Amino acid sequence: MSATLAQLLAAFSQYDTIIIHRHREPDPDAIGAQTGLQTILQTAYPTKTVLAAGEPAPALEWIGAQQQVAASAYAGALVVVIDTANIPRIAGEHWATGALLMKIDHHPDREPFGDLSYVDTTASSSSEIVADLVAASDKLRLTPASAAQLYAGIIGDTGRFLYDLTHAHTHTVAARLLAQGIDAPAIGRREDEWSPAVARLIGDALCRVQVTTAGAGHLVLTQAQLADFGVDANTAQLVVGIVGRLASVQAWAVFTERTDGQYRVELRGKTVAINALAVAHGGGGHPLASGCVAPDRAAVATITAELDALVAHHTSRYN
Repeated sequence: MSATLAQLLAAFSQYDTIIIHRHREPDPDAIGAQTGLQTILQTAYPTKTVLAAGEPAPALEWIGAQQQVAASAYAGALVVVIDTANIPRIAGEHWATGALLMKIDHHPDREPFGDLSYVDTTASSSSEIVADLVAASDKLRLTPASAAQLYAGIIGDTGRFLYDLTHAHTHTVAARLLAQGIDAPAIGRREDEWSPAVARLIGDALCRVQVTTAGAGHLVLTQAQLADFGVDANTAQLVVGIVGRLASVQAWAVFTERTDGQYRVELRGKTVAINALAVAHGGGGHPLASGCVAPDRAAVATITAELDALVAHHTSRYN
């Protein structure tokens, strides 16, 4: 059911074990919101067991670590799923076996789930929502550690405050986090830096990205290419934002081949809403940042053609 911040806070106080899940193939906001909430709850309730569940995410472990949680730990537990729009995207196992399921998210609620569900699509990020939870509570408080985790999540999902969901409230929240004495420039540098392998991949990607006359860009990253550059599929997602820096690109898709032969699809638009295209292919997300899965190269070609038509229609309508 739809819940208020007060109801979420009441649930946190009632359970001795709280297990927090996030989405598969995590980004900084997924890890920042998940482990930031974990740190906040551990600080407020030192006698409770608070765990962050999901597969290891080595590239983002500097934000917060994941735990392998035994099935037995879920008995009587509050399970929180954060920054995850739909059930197939939930990372980790046993999340459905707890006593109460809570959803916290900022993505459009295409697939509602949870006994308690708090979804704020005006929020820049799930990390911003966690900061709002703290502000609404007499019990929870920020520390430098949790503030750094939430700040990493916010700058990740706002593209360093460049994207459309960055509002005045986002900057207000960021100011509260900065007031904890965090090293914001260091966090920004850490998210912005590339390894030599990633830099080579990005250089190659910018040479290979194809842009239609309408301004639709598309790029395919195969498993063989990732292996050649020594980059895993999650790290390769750094390419997604770089493609959008091309002035000729108005909307774009990056297709990353998975080990099962399917393709992770990241869709982005500067002013062109692309979320309907993602939904049509079983995915979803924000108007200007969405994703889905393409089962094969034929589906990759279909999405590419549909994106080009979408951009062409947008251009003809608004020019």
